[in-house]
Amino acid sequence: MGLLLTKIKDLQMKYFFSILISSFLLLVSIQSSAQHQEISDKPTVWKEKSDEKIDSTSILNAFKNGNFSGHFRYFFMATNNESGLSDYYANALGGGVKFETAKFHNFQFGVSGYYIYDIGSSDFSKKDPVTNLSNRYEVALFDFQNASSKGNLSRLEELYLKYNYKNSNVTLGKQLLNTSFINLQDGRMRPTEVDGIWIDYNEIKKTKINVGYLYGISPRSTMKYFRVGESIGIYPTGVNPDGTKSGYAGNLDSDGIYIVGIQNESIKNLKTLLWNQYAENIFNSALFQMDYRYDLNTNSKLLFGFQTVYQNALNFGGNEDPSKTYFEKNANSQTFGGRLGWQNKKIEITLNYNRITAKGRYLMPREWGRDPFYTFMARERNEGFGDVHAVMTKIQYTNPKKTFKSHLAVGYFDLPDVKNVAMNKYGLPSYVQTNADVRYQFQGILKGFDAQLLYVHKFNVGETYGNKNYIFNKTNMSNINFILNFNF
Repeated sequence: MGLLLTKIKDLQMKYFFSILISSFLLLVSIQSSAQHQEISDKPTVWKEKSDEKIDSTSILNAFKNGNFSGHFRYFFMATNNESGLSDYYANALGGGVKFETAKFHNFQFGVSGYYIYDIGSSDFSKKDPVTNLSNRYEVALFDFQNASSKGNLSRLEELYLKYNYKNSNVTLGKQLLNTSFINLQDGRMRPTEVDGIWIDYNEIKKTKINVGYLYGISPRSTMKYFRVGESIGIYPTGVNPDGTKSGYAGNLDSDGIYIVGIQNESIKNLKTLLWNQYAENIFNSALFQMDYRYDLNTNSKLLFGFQTVYQNALNFGGNEDPSKTYFEKNANSQTFGGRLGWQNKKIEITLNYNRITAKGRYLMPREWGRDPFYTFMARERNEGFGDVHAVMTKIQYTNPKKTFKSHLAVGYFDLPDVKNVAMNKYGLPSYVQTNADVRYQFQGILKGFDAQLLYVHKFNVGETYGNKNYIFNKTNMSNINFILNFNF
């Protein structure tokens, strides 16, 4: 019976790949037919662009004419907790290279890998003696699943075959993606990566369409790829809605993630975004967002934005056992948010708001990406909570040459009481957060280098009942980061 089920799933995958590829080819044929109708009476003109790779006569030449690129990073991070609780620091150094072939009959092959060294850090295997809790931030620069590892950490990152058609492409294999729910979240040494098939269709004017099926994920701070169900629960899991420890890690069953995204900018100054993410057998998430820029004059604009997310459980939410499921059966959640702002060529000021209703917890695996909310601030999430009010204001400056960028953000996050476990998955009290971020791109002899300095402070403004477990690595703490990158 098990063998039969496996074969049925394999057939489902086969047909889904066929549907994806057929959909792409159908879009291409429609576009080609329209263009053929427009130019059928015109003479054919062959053009050669200097920045395009011409198809070679052999696979060997496609490899010889391919491109190498590389990225090296040094990352220092330190966390200063409330007096009496443990502090941590880390120094990480890493680098990697990527190779992508030239086009051969519109096909390309790509591969990349990366290594990380711990060059001087705290002992992350030691827990804080007061709370008996582990390090939260610095360990994520290395291997989250092996906190004591100090040697060379390496992983295969990208390994894909890409087919190009005009401005569109289909990519099969291990790759980098940036969507509203699954994204790089590149705030550590290496980003989150995915394994699957992805269609990027750009043949309709001012419209971008994405369709994909993902069957593997390599979360940041890990060294390998996992099946979709396995990838949920690698990070801390919090508690179930009844207050018992969540037991979904290693107990979720899913055939993969089906994603559709549409971005349209056909109306002047208006960008509309729609994403739907179907995590088979676990949950579905849909996002709708509109961002509008109103021209005050040639130098400045007013900014308006609206966003909403709706989620609902699928079947039993991943496991028939309520203590081992991710998304409670029949549960759903709703969020909505807005943005007001002003922008000129140097400065952007925004006031942002987000509301997670009391209908249920907003859930999105932290292993997959960061929150899509307007109020998102680096070093904290509002995932896992319901009945939330968040307000954040941000001012950003960019110099005319775009070599220097800085921002200051302050946010107030009104969360449910830490003992309201149905709405507060991770026991995080309400807090005020301040982020100061400075970035610089070097020029001249140091071109290719860029540096970032990020300082974060979180103030507790909620009730913690004298329990330091609600404070440690959560509030009344500061986190400082210095990152130096070299890209070539």
